Amino acid sequence: MLQCIFFLSDSGEVMLEKQMTGHRVDRSICAWFWDYVLSQGGDPSKILPVIASPTHYLFQLFRDGIIFLACTQVEMPPLMGIEFLCRVADVLTDYLGGLNEDLIKDNFIIVYELLDEMMDNGFPLTTEPNILREMITPPNIVSKMLSVVTGKNSNVSTRLPDATASCIPWRKTNMKHASNEVYVNLVEEIDAVFSRDGALVKCEIYGEVQVDSHLPGLPDLTLSFSNPSILNDMRFHPCVRFRPWESDQILSFVPPDGEFKLMTYRVKKLKSTPIYVKPQLTSDTGNCHINVLVGVRNDPGKTIDSITVQFQLPFCVASANLTSNHGTVNILADKTCSWSIGQIPKDKSPSLSGNLVLETGLDRLHVFPVFQVGFKIMGVALSGLQIHKLDIKNAPSQPYKGFRALTQAGEYEVRS
Repeated sequence: MLQCIFFLSDSGEVMLEKQMTGHRVDRSICAWFWDYVLSQGGDPSKILPVIASPTHYLFQLFRDGIIFLACTQVEMPPLMGIEFLCRVADVLTDYLGGLNEDLIKDNFIIVYELLDEMMDNGFPLTTEPNILREMITPPNIVSKMLSVVTGKNSNVSTRLPDATASCIPWRKTNMKHASNEVYVNLVEEIDAVFSRDGALVKCEIYGEVQVDSHLPGLPDLTLSFSNPSILNDMRFHPCVRFRPWESDQILSFVPPDGEFKLMTYRVKKLKSTPIYVKPQLTSDTGNCHINVLVGVRNDPGKTIDSITVQFQLPFCVASANLTSNHGTVNILADKTCSWSIGQIPKDKSPSLSGNLVLETGLDRLHVFPVFQVGFKIMGVALSGLQIHKLDIKNAPSQPYKGFRALTQAGEYEVRS
């Protein structure tokens, strides 16, 4: 049973406090937690998800600069507290269109209302976004104008959602759809780090199996992969039956209506990347000559699109003159250089070159930039994960089944 949840900024400020039970947790526990973070190096992302303080058990999740901290005085299964915080973060991201300090402060009433519905007296209750949307209206310009005019700040509906009468809490009874279809999307982000000598230090993929379901009735789906053994660190939507996955690596589920995240996973220790970025910097007598070359390393079989390269000019650079043989180069006011390439042409490799003028008194560049790379590849999952089959039972007619894949760059860094 969770007694309280706090939202903290990445500087330790308490933005929101929600007491879940009659046993109030003093806010001083947040000061103890932040002191603990500082004693461990000051990086919240590297703090253990479960911590025992002198008075409480703490469950923490760091997501997009926000620390979610749940407290209880009674020892409980760690997965319960951590999974609930993950669901809170996912729901807020879905509702607010993102997750940051400003969004939470601007919509704190809706955040409180969501927490009221997601937990009852310390126990998780309704955590499905599709059902919560029927209970609490998502924020928009119209609702904000009405609240100003009428003086009513509540977004809670006066009627219970249809799913409350269903034996399956995430799906309505007697669902009807004119379009009898379901889409399964594999969306992957590749994280890679290259050292100064071009060696691949880290390469892994974070992936999501996203489903967009518009099926009538009460369909029962089974989804299988050709190579599930490559998956690590899986997380499942509550609709997934765990036993079929544990025994046969098959996802068996009754889907919620509309879009939802069926599963997340990681694929670790990949040994190749689709593109390369080769920076060269040479300094002499107050100048630094830069040349960056971009090309295809391993052809994924699909077009690599929306390629961008960004890097921060060192603080000691007074001015820069950069040009490219393909795409556009812009230097922003904060000294961020953004090179938009798009697609790599067949007849030449895109390159960026130019000269950086250092501040007076400096002969050589001592701080070298880190290049952030972005790209998208439609129609392929670089992890190699493949959908083998999607079976649908209890469907009144044969539905349309669609499959799509997308790979994009996540934290893709090249050090110079």
